[in-house]
Amino acid sequence: MTAVAVSGPALIGDGAGGFVLDTIEVDAPGPGEVRVAIAAAGVCHTDHAALHWPGPLVLGHEGAGHVEAVGAGVAGFASGQPVLLNWAIPCGTCFQCGRGADALCERTHELDPARFGTSRAHAGATRWRGRAIERAFHLGTFAKYTLTRAEALTPLPSSLPLDQVCILGCAVMTGVGSVVNVAEVARGESVAVLGCGGVGLNVVQGARLAGARTIIAIDRVPARLHRAQAFGATHVLHAADGGHEDIVAAVRVLSEGRGVDHAFEATGIPGLAFLPLRLARNGGNALQVSGAHGPATLELPQLFWNKRYLAPLYGGCVPARDFPRLLDWVAHGRLELAALISHRYPLAALARAFDDMLAGHSSKGVLQIA
Repeated sequence: MTAVAVSGPALIGDGAGGFVLDTIEVDAPGPGEVRVAIAAAGVCHTDHAALHWPGPLVLGHEGAGHVEAVGAGVAGFASGQPVLLNWAIPCGTCFQCGRGADALCERTHELDPARFGTSRAHAGATRWRGRAIERAFHLGTFAKYTLTRAEALTPLPSSLPLDQVCILGCAVMTGVGSVVNVAEVARGESVAVLGCGGVGLNVVQGARLAGARTIIAIDRVPARLHRAQAFGATHVLHAADGGHEDIVAAVRVLSEGRGVDHAFEATGIPGLAFLPLRLARNGGNALQVSGAHGPATLELPQLFWNKRYLAPLYGGCVPARDFPRLLDWVAHGRLELAALISHRYPLAALARAFDDMLAGHSSKGVLQIA
């Protein structure tokens, strides 16, 4: 049976900080494309930031669901198959993909709409009120249906709950990947994590998986620190009353006076973007994994001596390598998903999901769509 266009609900950002829940129309898949019925989508700070991206825009970039229709030339996917979506959609031919840096694919990050290349579905594939609209990260997972390139999909075992596995697509990949792929934390080393939300908790998980001896979790919200301990933090620092100097001093005490081997910022607060440099030892790594935007001040002595400052994208994700590995860790009980998710919401409750996230009430929220 030939696939036809379908209609379904979606959350659409207006580009001015607002959004609406309305119906969109999604084309049948073209060559190399797959249409997915989304079952669940994770909510993160990037989705809130996307409210101010040029609109209208179908929101959402973490998601999992079932294959609903397959385009010509697509192999390995069939109707009804559970799949994970990810926004590192490699074209396979650009300079970055050629060097194995799939997350930096030049087609995915092309800013000129006329030159999206092979990283998104065909132009005009999604329509709202009669006009074509784009999808956040070429996915737009806050919707009943999405249409994407087959390269955005990873097959899932049917035993995994989709409202848990959906968060592998960004929060887990970003946090764990930044530890194991980018920092390359080694067994016995020390780690500090600023911010214990969805990404920060996965930095903690990644450090535990890597065998770090000392894992210091730092946050203003006590409940997040309790969660961090459950995920493997060996020490917690409550940052509510202290300034930067108190944090630096406390980390020094816990790291034999020299600073940690690897310090991660996962708060999304621009003013904290360079603080990991003060937490890292000489020759250590400082990583800003939150994608924080805005003004921040760096004093050059913070780089002394031999410190490396990195702002990794998507945990250095190579989908074909990383998602099977994450799924294997989940299957063997080494990577926790269920306890990461503190809140679930219907699609119509996105405003409440954002409020809970911004207030620090939720560690990770998920929209249940199907």
